[in-house]
Order: sequence, then structure tokens, then C-alpha cells
Amino acid sequence: MGFLSTAITLYCDYSRPPFVLPPSPSLSPSPFSAAAFTFAELSASTVAVHFLLHRYRHLEDKMANQDDTHDASGSRNNVEKEIKRGLTVMKSIIRARDKGEKFEVHWSAEDQLIEPNGSMLASYIGSLVRQHIPITCDNWRSPELKVGKEKIWSEIQRSFHIDESRQKYCIQLAGKRLRGFRSFLSKKFLKDEEGKFVEAERPMKYAEIISAEEWDNFVAKLRNEKFHEVSDKNRKRASKPAYPYKKGRTGYARLQQRILAEEKSDATSLPEHVLWKAARVGKNGAVVEAVQNVYDECETLSQTLPSTEVQDCRSVLSRVLNVPEYSGRVRGKGFGVTPSSFYKKPKTKNPTNKEVMETLVELRAQVLELQKENARYREERCGSEAKYTSDRASINCQPKFPEGITPCQLYLSSPTYRSWQGKSAQHFG
Repeated sequence: MGFLSTAITLYCDYSRPPFVLPPSPSLSPSPFSAAAFTFAELSASTVAVHFLLHRYRHLEDKMANQDDTHDASGSRNNVEKEIKRGLTVMKSIIRARDKGEKFEVHWSAEDQLIEPNGSMLASYIGSLVRQHIPITCDNWRSPELKVGKEKIWSEIQRSFHIDESRQKYCIQLAGKRLRGFRSFLSKKFLKDEEGKFVEAERPMKYAEIISAEEWDNFVAKLRNEKFHEVSDKNRKRASKPAYPYKKGRTGYARLQQRILAEEKSDATSLPEHVLWKAARVGKNGAVVEAVQNVYDECETLSQTLPSTEVQDCRSVLSRVLNVPEYSGRVRGKGFGVTPSSFYKKPKTKNPTNKEVMETLVELRAQVLELQKENARYREERCGSEAKYTSDRASINCQPKFPEGITPCQLYLSSPTYRSWQGKSAQHFG
């Protein structure tokens, strides 16, 4: 503002025609004397001052418009709060990919993402799913999402050294990240502090990945009565957890890795109840009494319960908490751990289509061979029976006895006595 005032003063004092300035009292010519300024220089100064005045008025108008915009947004109860940070691009991954470099990915004993580069891959998956999967997705298993899932997996393989067997884990993690993003949009832009839905326009921060039509459909689904019932039920269930989790985005896998590193232990994993307790310790290191009681009961039960019974049934932690369990997860181990993988139960692998066809071909060949043998046996049997019947029916058939004299012995089962009286004979046997 000081420079602007000086420029305006110069413009007012020295722009009068015929550009004659008052004489300077000093003997030496002043910088602002007529000798020091030419007509061209004064003309240039006049143009510069005009430019500064125009710029100043433009800034005033812009500030006034910002004040009006701020007042208008305030009248909407600050539904869309200002977010200064833009979309995360993860430049480190893009630059490494341009150089042809890939990041190594490490996994825990339970097949979970760990450091180094575990959190980087998880964040990158979240960025990819926001780009390739619409927020209006209701069913993650829908065939319509196949193209988007394949694109996500191909982008992951371009930047990370990762085996094909990890595809299922990464795609499941992408679905989890998408659900979290939808919940964030709903809570941040479509609900007030009391949890009630409000009118809100599409957030401009996500205009590149969310179209206007997609946003309208998303808002319409969230206003459905059925969605309201499910949302209210889940909000009440999660509003007051008995044992709140206090490790943020760290997760059970990376928390376990950090604990094992601090203890310098050679173990590859921790018991569920030990990890469960560590995940509920605050920054001050204090343990809530309820959490400590659960941990103590788990310690007592683990010493008395046989390991085989734990593997065949629920875990020690699940028994102590005595709450309903969801299939496909192990309490106290986090995302990606299933009962079959954790307890190392033998799995029956389903045969592929190729293996099924090969088995059918072998069975068909065996059936044909058995049919041939059965037909051959029947022919031989029918031939022998026909010959036997023909021999018996023939009149020329004579019994065959051995020629010559053959010694033989006769045996009676009981003695026989015969008596003769006159002409009649009596037989006693």
C-alpha cells in the first residue's frame, strides 16, 4: 500500500501539462525535477500508475466477492467445509514408475501387509479405487466391476513387486477403502453434527473423479428409507464401543510388527488377546480397567484350555468376550486373517475345469472298458450254456464211461439180514 500511495501522489503532482515541475531549492537537480524527467519517462510512469490503479480496483472487487461467497456458504450451516489439501497423487510412486522402478512389498506371518512399503501400497489402493470404481457401487461382487478391478490390479503390478497370489487380498482391501470413502463423503458433506442429512452440492475437490450425475445418484441412495434404517442401526452400535480401538490407521499387522521389533523377539506373531490389549492402549500408556480384566481372563483361560480345543472352536479372546463372531475373520488379528489360514486347517482345494474334464475322460474310458469286458463275458457264458443244452437234447448223446475194468468198493451204511421161510422171503434191515 505504501508503494501504491507514492505512485498515486506522483501521478497527481507531475501529470499536469506541460509537465513543468516546481524548481528545486537545492543547487543540484532533484530526481523529480524537469531536468530529471523526459516526456517519454513521464508517459511511461503515467501508464504504470494507471496499471497499478486498475490492479488495485481488481483486488478490491475480488475481496468483496470472496466476502459475499463466505457469507453465502455460512448461510448453509457450513455443510461443505473448506479443504485446502487437494487429491493425493502419490508422486513418489509415479516418479519411480516413470524410472522403471518398483517397490518391494513385505508380508507378515499371517499374510498381512507390513512395513516397509505396506502403508504406501494401502494408500495407493485407496487412490486407485476412487478413480476406477463409482461411489454408487452397492455390491462389490458385481460382474460390472470386473473391468475396474482388473485395472486396479494392473496398476498395482506396475509399481510394486507383488505375486499373483496376493490379488485377492488387494482387491478385498480396495473394497474396504471404497466403503471408507463413501462413509467419509456422507459424514463430511451430507450430514450435520447431529447426524441428520442436509442438502449439499458436489464437493469440488472430488470433481475430477465424481461426476454430477454420479453424485446425484449417490445422494439419492443415501436418502432411501432402507439405507436410513441400516445407517441408524450401525451408528448406534458403533457410537459407544465397550473397548475402543486407539491405534488409528496403524492396524493390527503393523502394530504387531512394531511390538516385536521393540522387544527384539524372534517370534513371528503375538497371541490374539495380547495384540488386542495393545491396540487399546492410549498415547499416555494407560490401560482401561475393563480391557485389563479381559486380558487377565484370557491369560487364565489360555493356561487351562487345550490348544486343540482352541483350534477346533473359538479363540480364547472370543470365548472371554462372549460376543457373536463374524465368519471369515479372527478377532484381534485385523484385516486379511481368516480362521483357516490362522489355525492352519487343511483346506480342500476345488478342482479346476481342466482337471474335471480330464477326470471325466478317464472315467468314460474305464466305463467303456468295463462294458466291453461285460459283453465278452456274456457272449462266452451264452455260448457255453447253448452247448450244454444242445448236448442234453441230442438223442445221440451217450454217457461216457471209462473203458476196461475199474476197481471199486461198495459200502453199506448198516448191515442187512435176510431170512427165508418156505417160498416167502423176509427182509430185515
